[in-house]
Amino acid sequence: MLKGRLGLEHARLPHADRHGLLYLERGALSIRDGCLRFLAAGSDLVMAGDYTIPHQSISMILLGPGSTVSHDALRLLARHGTALSAVGEDGVRMYTSTPLLPDFSNLARAQVRAWADEKTGRIAIARKMYAWRLGEVLPHRDINVLRGIEGARVKAMYRQTAERMGITWNGRHYDRSNPNAADLPNQAINHAASAVEAGAAIAVAATATIPQLGFIHEDAGQSFVLDVADLFRDTVTVPCAFKAVLAAQKRPGENIERLTRRILGERFRRDQVIPTMIDRIKSLFIPSDEGPA
Repeated sequence: MLKGRLGLEHARLPHADRHGLLYLERGALSIRDGCLRFLAAGSDLVMAGDYTIPHQSISMILLGPGSTVSHDALRLLARHGTALSAVGEDGVRMYTSTPLLPDFSNLARAQVRAWADEKTGRIAIARKMYAWRLGEVLPHRDINVLRGIEGARVKAMYRQTAERMGITWNGRHYDRSNPNAADLPNQAINHAASAVEAGAAIAVAATATIPQLGFIHEDAGQSFVLDVADLFRDTVTVPCAFKAVLAAQKRPGENIERLTRRILGERFRRDQVIPTMIDRIKSLFIPSDEGPA
């Protein structure tokens, strides 16, 4: 392609017309002959080879372990509005991310409007998230009442899931000062929650929404990330954690954190969990008939 021909070297596809996420690991992301290239050493997920990356048609690149990125690659990605995140294997950790430069600001503006309206807008979003999780629209409009109901349902969910999967469950216990003191199911839940929160952080970064503005969680700097992660507690976090416990019981020498992360990574890939989180964020703020997000 001739430099400057039709302005294509500066062209930027709308994010609505792009593919979503591209995962790369164990290689070098750089520029060669004006193109984004990934020289992969090879892994179970990315075969060894020299790949040309269509950066203009991807919204976000997830750069996994064993990878490097050049300054020129960062510059090219920024020019074309393609975000880059440094993540753990399969996206079960999220370390840092360059900002996504979206085509529209309506998701972030809708989030801010709802959050700023504490009496009606904020509680409306919280009730919507609780409805998704609990399978019913609760009539209550007090956030503390909603939290109490959700807490009781979560306790029952832990017990029922443990019974269904044949796990001995003695309740949820967690000592932040000594997390390894917890029993195996509680340790697995902690590790699974961290992995799902990483996926939620990627989804929040990919939608250019604001992580600090949560609707159920309030104080944490990643409050909205925690809100999104909680939407998947019943269907992803706890079942995967208990599956890791069963695996650890069969293989006592295996590290429970490693087992849990591996099982979550497989679930992320198989069920497209992070893209589902992205869709949930969009539908939370922007009705489907309201245009692009």
